[in-house]
Amino acid sequence: MITVPTNLSFVTMFEAAADAMLLAEESGHIVLVNPAAQQLFGYSADELSGLAIEILIVPRYRKQYRYHQELFLNKPTKRSMGAGNELMVLSRDGKEMLLDISLSPIRVQQQLYVLITFNAINRRLDVEEALRISEERLRLAKQAAGLGIFDYDIKRNIIYWDKQMRKLWGEPSETTVSYEEFVARIHPEDRAARQTVIEYAMNPAGNGEFKAEYRIVDPINSSERWISASGRVYFEAGYANRLIGVTRDVTEQKNTQKKLQMQRDETENILKQQIAARTASAIAHELNQPLAAISAYSEVALHAIHNDGFTSDSLKRALEGCVEQAQRAGRSLHELLAFLQKGELVTERLNLNDLIRDALTIVSNDGHGKFYLALRLQQNLPVVQCNRIQVQKVLVNLFRNADEAMRAVDLPTLTITTQIDTMNGTDKALVIVQDNGPGLDAVMTKRIFEPFFTTKPAGIGMGLAISRALIETNGGHLWLDSDTQSGAKFLFTLPFAP
Repeated sequence: MITVPTNLSFVTMFEAAADAMLLAEESGHIVLVNPAAQQLFGYSADELSGLAIEILIVPRYRKQYRYHQELFLNKPTKRSMGAGNELMVLSRDGKEMLLDISLSPIRVQQQLYVLITFNAINRRLDVEEALRISEERLRLAKQAAGLGIFDYDIKRNIIYWDKQMRKLWGEPSETTVSYEEFVARIHPEDRAARQTVIEYAMNPAGNGEFKAEYRIVDPINSSERWISASGRVYFEAGYANRLIGVTRDVTEQKNTQKKLQMQRDETENILKQQIAARTASAIAHELNQPLAAISAYSEVALHAIHNDGFTSDSLKRALEGCVEQAQRAGRSLHELLAFLQKGELVTERLNLNDLIRDALTIVSNDGHGKFYLALRLQQNLPVVQCNRIQVQKVLVNLFRNADEAMRAVDLPTLTITTQIDTMNGTDKALVIVQDNGPGLDAVMTKRIFEPFFTTKPAGIGMGLAISRALIETNGGHLWLDSDTQSGAKFLFTLPFAP
């Protein structure tokens, strides 16, 4: 039950009012001045009490004031603030102020009083002008960037969107649309991934940030547009209440990235093939003579065994020749690898979290970022000692492999989980990259790090072999977890900086 205060006096409410107020007699003399009016005009209540209101009016406007005063007294009715109810007044320090006024007649025992309320027009005009300038700047920025603004009312399941958003979605006329109608324009292949990102943003345990890229389909000609959306979820009492954000059309950017990526992939494949061919040629050259000699010695040994004139000395010389040539072949391979890997390894103290974010940016820019990322980075992790370019190359290769593996199957949501932890009992950081793709069978698991072994139609099978070599060069180890229940799970370590 609401209790209505019955003992509040007029003076109490008059004094508590936030607006500047004067109470004047019918003659125009001031009876009461509230604190807000004292602050506005710079006079105390005692200084104004009993004086005519005209003392507060700029002299050149006093004649106009008396005219309006006479009109009001002839017909005393309540007049609200607004156009035509302005007055130029004078503060104690001589400052002129244009004020909005409202007039309210009050009768007490046949005596007429006038309650005058003031509001500074200059302040209102300044606020209105600042708001107008701000809105104009926002309009120009939106126009220049092609931004559309949306407000998703999660409780009511309604989206408010501006003209640019409606244009992107096919120019519907309504300023609001149901969430189901909004999602219906999104490409079916992109809905699940986008919904996963929204649900992650709506988790009160997170920071509420929402970022997604998806396609929308024109219902008339079935053409597709790429949309980049970003925003923030706002919470109320621990529950997601609103999602406010902006969108922009990135179709042209996506098409350009796709063309550049195709060119880069083609160039990279040609380069890999040339490197593989030259490496194989160099290995063949180094091994040709030792293998030919081993073959010859082996033929001598076999001939001696089948010959009646077989002696242990001749067999011994042949086998010694085989051993010597095999060792020569081994030395040649080691020398060749040393030559290919020559150069001093330059390492530095690096933040592993930053390395992973940089690698993800590279993968995304190369067109391999269409997946939901579950990023679990350990905060306050000590820095690692490694070569930035080499470790970045390994991370990019693992992310690309995961993305390609997941795209090979029809999955509703592509998910890569990246995790950083400290390896127990060691002075090394542990990085885990896991996807939700089809995984690897027993044969693949056994041979995945072998040079020239590949599961890709256009691959040459050197990516993981090189990645393992790079991690080992930096003092760590790269391996595959063969016991994972789903997808492929790769792990590698790096030493902490001393």
